Amino acid sequence: MGLFNKDADLPGIQATVRDCTPGGKGMRKFHRGDIAVINAADITRREAQTLVDAGPSVVINVARFTEGGVPNYGPHMLLDDDVVLLENAGEGFASAMREGKKARVTEDGEIYLGERFIGKGELVNREAAEKSFAEAQQSLIDHMEAYFGNTIQFIHSEGPLLIDGLGIPDIPAGLAGRKVLVVSPGVQHRAQIKNLRNFIREYRPAIIGVEQAADTLLEMGYTPEIIVGNPTAVEADTLRCGAQVVLPADPDGHAPGLERIQDLGVGAMTFPAAIENATDLALLLADYHGASSIVNVGSTLDLHDIFQQEEHASPAALLTRTKVGSKLVDADTVISLYQTSRGVAAGWLWAALGILVALAALVVIVGVAGNGNFAENITDTWDNIFSTVQGWFS
Repeated sequence: MGLFNKDADLPGIQATVRDCTPGGKGMRKFHRGDIAVINAADITRREAQTLVDAGPSVVINVARFTEGGVPNYGPHMLLDDDVVLLENAGEGFASAMREGKKARVTEDGEIYLGERFIGKGELVNREAAEKSFAEAQQSLIDHMEAYFGNTIQFIHSEGPLLIDGLGIPDIPAGLAGRKVLVVSPGVQHRAQIKNLRNFIREYRPAIIGVEQAADTLLEMGYTPEIIVGNPTAVEADTLRCGAQVVLPADPDGHAPGLERIQDLGVGAMTFPAAIENATDLALLLADYHGASSIVNVGSTLDLHDIFQQEEHASPAALLTRTKVGSKLVDADTVISLYQTSRGVAAGWLWAALGILVALAALVVIVGVAGNGNFAENITDTWDNIFSTVQGWFS
């Protein structure tokens, strides 16, 4: 599919614009040949296949099809389907774009809504897609080599901690055999705590608050048994709530924030380790002290995080989660399973309640419908039903 010169008689590819960004409604109304607007950096094969099935003439990406950190085949799939690709159109274009309106794209990447210029993107051809893929592939290889090199160094320095728990403090809070909730200050941690309220009510897990998440817990009516993290990031009232405070410390024993604890007169223990992330320390603490299962709120780690070079995806985070193993469960998994089971249970409960109400209403109707008193009417009705059923089998 080619693009016409904007000054020619046929000024570019012209079609209806459909908003296919997350939350957009464009995919529901999509017709073959429309212009799809997306916001998908490093577009995946699955996302690309959805677009290929829809059959657009042009895909305009607010972001870049390949950012450079991860090699992805999404752009190749679209180009194989003769779709014109325009990337890096920007948020300005996204705000000016109007769903369902006719737009045109010129050969130099300019985008017009009618005669009004609303943005410009960069055209992606096969050569550019291949170059971006090769650069991203080499970048990923370099990153993974450095990552696993650091992982080996970390094992050398922290092997005794990971294998035997050397340096993990003894805590008075009894975690052995209990479910433990480790709450980290992630973007979604407040919503996840709210959605776990039935789980918390039923199982009464030991709650470990990590830094600012301890403040959130107290605000929402939950008192953590343990607080792990630099106390300078935690409110004074939270530190005084009665929880056992564990301070991350350098391998030499220096604990940042110790002065604040001393000023508040709060008792604390130190956890010396080369691990910087307080969530990782909290997970090791719960595992070492015998937690039966550990639900982690606000902090996830998967291969995508490692590939994307996220700050929290350190070798320590990977090895910590490997150490904890099958005990570790992500909060969203518990939420989905728990809500599903609760929904089924609630359905049966309402059905049973409906049957009981119907039976009660039937009894009342029968009891007042006869010529005798309430008990006599019920007895006569039952005798009639019994005689009828008995006659069926005689």
